[in-house]
Amino acid sequence: MTKPLISLAALIALASPASAQEAAPHPSPNQIVAEAAAEEWVAIAPEDLLVMTLAPAADGAEREVLIQLMPAPFGQSWVKNIRTFARSGWFDDITVNRVQDNYVVQWGDANYDNPESSGRPKALPAALVATTEEDYAVSGDAISLSTLLTDSERDLALEADSYIASDDRTAAVILANGLVDAYAQLSLFYQGWPLASNIGSDEEGEPATVWPIHCYGMVGVGRNLSPDAGTGAELYTVIGHAPRHLDRNIALVGRIVEGMEHLSSLPRGKGQLGFYEDESKRVPILSVRVASDLSQGERPAFEFLSTDSASFARYADARANRRDPFFNVPAGGADICNIPVPVRRILD
Repeated sequence: MTKPLISLAALIALASPASAQEAAPHPSPNQIVAEAAAEEWVAIAPEDLLVMTLAPAADGAEREVLIQLMPAPFGQSWVKNIRTFARSGWFDDITVNRVQDNYVVQWGDANYDNPESSGRPKALPAALVATTEEDYAVSGDAISLSTLLTDSERDLALEADSYIASDDRTAAVILANGLVDAYAQLSLFYQGWPLASNIGSDEEGEPATVWPIHCYGMVGVGRNLSPDAGTGAELYTVIGHAPRHLDRNIALVGRIVEGMEHLSSLPRGKGQLGFYEDESKRVPILSVRVASDLSQGERPAFEFLSTDSASFARYADARANRRDPFFNVPAGGADICNIPVPVRRILD
C-alpha cells in the first residue's frame, strides 16, 4: 500500500466543485515561493556557510560555491572537522579530483584514496575529532519524531489505503510528499532538511531513527571501507539522480546553496569511478572559508523557506501535484528529493 497522501489544502481543492476549480488559478511552485511572506524565511547563520573559491574558468570568470553545513543533531563531528580544515587553511589548494556522470563530484587531497594517483597524502591538521559510522543516523527522539506524526495516523492511512489529512503543518508536508518512501518507512522535512526514518518499521524492537538523505546538491564525506567513516577532508556533492542507496552508509554534512553549476558542468573523469587520469584536468580549489570569518562586506547571506511554514506546505503540494497551465495530469505524489527546499541569497 504505497498510495501517495496529500495535504489538507489539496483535499479541499479536490472536494471543490469543478467550476470553482476551473475558475481558481493554480500557482506554480516558483510563484508560491516568490509570494511567501518575509517571516516565513529563515536566515542561515554565517558559521554554517562555507565559501569555496575555485580557480577561474577558462574565460576568466570567477567560480564560487556556497555550502550550507548541516545543523545538529546530524553529522556534527564531521561538521566540526570541516570548520577546522577551513580555518587551518588545509582546504586551500586542494583539487576537484572526481566527476562521475549522474553521480557525484568529489574534491580533496588528490593523493588520498585516489586510484589514479600515487603521490604522498597531505598531512591532516591537528585537533580533529573522532568520527564513527554510528552517527550516520540519530535517534528519532533527537528531533521529537513521534510528535511530528503519530503512529496511529500513519497506520490509519496505510490500512485504509486512502488519503488522509492532518491539521499539523509539519505533518501536512509529510503527507504532501507521500508517506511511504521506497528507501525508508517515511520521509519528512525538519528545519529545512530532507530526512528519512524507520519509524513504524515491522522489525520488532527496532528503535526509531532518522537520517539525512542523498538528494541532488547534498554534500557528503568521502571514506574508505568500514569502519572508516572519513574525517571531512574528502567531500563530494550529488550531481545526478538521488543515490539513496548511500543513505546511512556515508555521512552527509550539508548542501550546495549557490554555484552548483561550477561543479555539475565539469568534464567527466575517464578513470576509475570518474577520477581524472590526467592531472591537468583537476580543478584547483583556491580557498575554503567559513563565512563568519569574513569581513561584513565579504560575507554572503542566505535564507531558506521554513519547512514548517504554510507557504512550504503549499509549495510541497504544488510540487507533488502540478496544476499550473503546462501540466495536464497532476502526479499525485513526489519523491522527497523532488521537493527541494527553496534557498535564496539575501540582497542588500
